Order: sequence, then C-alpha cells, then structure tokens
Amino acid sequence: MAGFLQQVVEGLGAGAIYASMALALVLIYQFTGIVNFAQGELAMFSTYIAWQCVAAGLPFWAALALTLVVSFAGGMLVERLIIRPVEGAPELTIVIVTVGLFIFVNAAAGWIWTFLIKDFPNPFPQGALQLGGISVGFSTVGVLGVVALVMVLLYLLFQHTRIGLGMRAVATNPSSARLVGIRVGWTLALGWGLAATVGAVSGVLIAPLLFLEPNMMGGVLIYAFAAATLGGFDSPAGAVVGGVIVGVAETLAGAYVGFIGSDLKIGVPLMIILGVLLLRPQGLFGRAVVERA
Repeated sequence: MAGFLQQVVEGLGAGAIYASMALALVLIYQFTGIVNFAQGELAMFSTYIAWQCVAAGLPFWAALALTLVVSFAGGMLVERLIIRPVEGAPELTIVIVTVGLFIFVNAAAGWIWTFLIKDFPNPFPQGALQLGGISVGFSTVGVLGVVALVMVLLYLLFQHTRIGLGMRAVATNPSSARLVGIRVGWTLALGWGLAATVGAVSGVLIAPLLFLEPNMMGGVLIYAFAAATLGGFDSPAGAVVGGVIVGVAETLAGAYVGFIGSDLKIGVPLMIILGVLLLRPQGLFGRAVVERA
C-alpha cells in the first residue's frame, strides 16, 4: 500500500506541471478559440530566458520574475503580430500558423542557445518529508504549491478585478463585450500574454526535473493536451483536474502495467485523448455545443 501511495504522490507532482501547461492551452482557447500548438515551445523559450538570467548572476526568483514579465510581453506580441492577421481565417489556416510558430521558436532557441543539454537550477531544496513511510520530496511540495498559487491568482484575477471581468466577457461574447466599450483586441492580447506567463511557469518547473534543451517540452505538451481534453478545453479548473489525473494515471501505469514501464508511458495520454474524444468529447467539465437546426 505504501508503494502505491508513493506512486500517487509522484504522479501528483508530475500532474501539477501538466496542469499548468494545460491551463495555458485552455486560457488561449477560451479567449480566441485557437488550439495553440506552439504553447510548449513558447514555454521552452521562456525557460531559456530564465536560465540566461540566472547564468548572468541574478537570483533564481528575481530571474523568474523578470522572465514572467518578458513572457507576458512576448505573448501579447505574438497575438498582435502573428495571430491577429489571420483572425477569422479558416481553422486549418490557424493550425498551420501555430505549427509554423512551433517550428520557428524551436529553431530560434537552437540557434541562440544551441541544442546542447544544459542544467537548470532547482529552486527547491533537496530532501523529502517522511509521512507514514511515504517520501514526499520538497521539489514535489514546491511544484504543487506554485501551481496552487497560480490557480488562486487566476481566480482572483477573473472574479475580483475589472480586467478579469472584461476578459471573461470577451471569452463569453466578444460582440456584446465590444458594444459595452471593452477593447476586445487588446483583451485578446492580454489573454495570450497571460497564457504565455502560465506556460513559462510550467517550463521553469519542469526543466530541473528533465533537462534544458529546445525539444524538452514536446512530451509535456502531449500530456497537457490530454489534460485539457480530459478536463474540457473551456474549463480552466477542468484543465487542472485533468492534469492531476493524467499525471497519476501515467505514473501508476508505468509502475504497475508491465508492458508499459518507463518506455511506453507516453502512450497513456494518447489513450486518454482517444477515449475522451470517443466517449465525452467536451471533457469532464466542458460544455457540449448545441446547435439548433
């Protein structure tokens, strides 16, 4: 039993990271209806910025704060310069644009920092808490705490600030929001900036556990898509719940399903995506789209 609970704890830590990336995907989808295939690469690029700041001598948390500011501005810039020109275009066109952005950002990171693996500092102390025979690493506790803090801040933003209420109005009905004086264009840019910021948090959390190189977010993005699909692409809370479920399911499958092990764990999110699309396409917390004839 202790071994099972140990795997669950490790899955919660991984799931929290998937949840933060899924949250970034859901935020953009809510505001624009776009599935951003470049979200992982934008997070990777932000992580490199944090690494560069630390290498230049900044303390980790100061480097993170600066990275989040740069990521927010970069997300807004991407929306204004790349996404805005194709606003209203067919869905396939927008998919191609985000895939092109994926390739460009990946190549740019490799050109600037090379494709060599780099060490990324872990902001959390080494060691673990011992709770009834279960080892809970300080890194896991830190990751869960950071993701919980992000969720609280987003809740306060959307529920108790004028900007957040405006963003919710634009996500619900852009035309009506424009009629009451909300600047829809800039609000959409704010949504991209916010998603880029949340994605940067995910990248900074995952880099110490994996490694830092331009392709590091490829697998994480698949898990994030599974989390967003499971929770519902129109539900931020669902993305978090979905991320936790995916993380725990992946860890348990790797530990207890013999033919999966550590090599085929990437198949778990793919099976989750397929199962949700077949059984409940809107996800656990999503709203089904009803069209009147």
